Amino acid sequence: MSEKIKMKNPIVEMDGDEMTRVLWHLVKELLLSPHVELYTAYYDLGLSNREKTADRVTAEAAEATLRHGVAVKCATITPNAERVKEYGLSQMWKSPNGTIRSILDGTVFRAPILVRGIAPYIPTWTKPITIARHAYGDVYRNVELPAGAGRRAELVLTGGGEPEERVPIHEFGGGGVVQGVHNTDESIVSFARACFSYALDTKQDLWFASKDTISKTYDRRFKDIFESVFDAEYKEAFAGAEIAYFYTLIDDMVARVVRSRGGYVWACKNYDGDVMSDMVAAAYGSLAMMTSALVSPKGAFEYEAAHGTVQRHYYKYQNGETTSTNPVATIFAWSGALRKRGEKDGSRELADFADRLERATLDTIESGVMTGDLYALSSLPNKRLADTEEFLRAVADRLAG
Repeated sequence: MSEKIKMKNPIVEMDGDEMTRVLWHLVKELLLSPHVELYTAYYDLGLSNREKTADRVTAEAAEATLRHGVAVKCATITPNAERVKEYGLSQMWKSPNGTIRSILDGTVFRAPILVRGIAPYIPTWTKPITIARHAYGDVYRNVELPAGAGRRAELVLTGGGEPEERVPIHEFGGGGVVQGVHNTDESIVSFARACFSYALDTKQDLWFASKDTISKTYDRRFKDIFESVFDAEYKEAFAGAEIAYFYTLIDDMVARVVRSRGGYVWACKNYDGDVMSDMVAAAYGSLAMMTSALVSPKGAFEYEAAHGTVQRHYYKYQNGETTSTNPVATIFAWSGALRKRGEKDGSRELADFADRLERATLDTIESGVMTGDLYALSSLPNKRLADTEEFLRAVADRLAG
């Protein structure tokens, strides 16, 4: 075997939870370590360690990403009441992704990984749809309270040298709940610029939607900022590239997307992007066949799988059962981070390895070896169902050859 590729600077490595944590270490063992002398700044974002560190580890990992410029993240649990009980948590810790994205800001770009033999559920989708998801604010930075009977909720603004403003929200006759969300002009502007720049780089139309007819101040702010940034900075470049910017309401957009042929960037507010990226991934075939990259205006990049921790498979794994869990999105998270590290450090060898890793992965599937989710969808005549480790070893053989 040839000498391993050396890395000049580290990648921030964020370990995760459940079945994706198992995949994480298998990918490193079988596909990465034989070829690359991995240099990482390791942070354990598994739920037990987040509890142990009072979730400081999550912020520390995000801050390290800003220092080093490139990170790769495993899927993590966002605990609900059941998870609090299961893991014996002291509190219901916030979404690690929400914390990281708030520190990094920026935009998450998610695109399907297309492979021969897997046809989208929507037949007209002959080209990929890239989801550009705003990565700051909204429900992911909310504050919320239960409201008892007789309570009054108000929206209050103070400071800034301006008179105090109070707007009534609701008088609670019976019990209820109240939530406050926010965003910033600075973050929305950086979101708009990231989307327009990505569309130009990839020569694709950009579609954007919100619900400004109902949210006449909050969502209207997004629409107006996108329009002003486009007119001032990108309109001429879009015309020269023969691509278009298009805005409509989110409900109209969903209908248009389903009828489309694909081949564009769909910009979404934070929650819309969370939901729609899963819809797009599933419609193209599998949640495990979707790349996810957070591009921060602060110059940092974070790569991750777009799916969750595959809880059901993990419980089977714990019981000693063999699973056929798809590791492709985890592989592509690592390849994306390695490629970006290579680009930043001027290491063509490292970037080329990332390309070879992705090609070996797709060639393995197109040769007929695949995990259960793809096996159920594939039209290839010679397909063969493989468990997780069998699939990874098949990729490793191609990579070594």
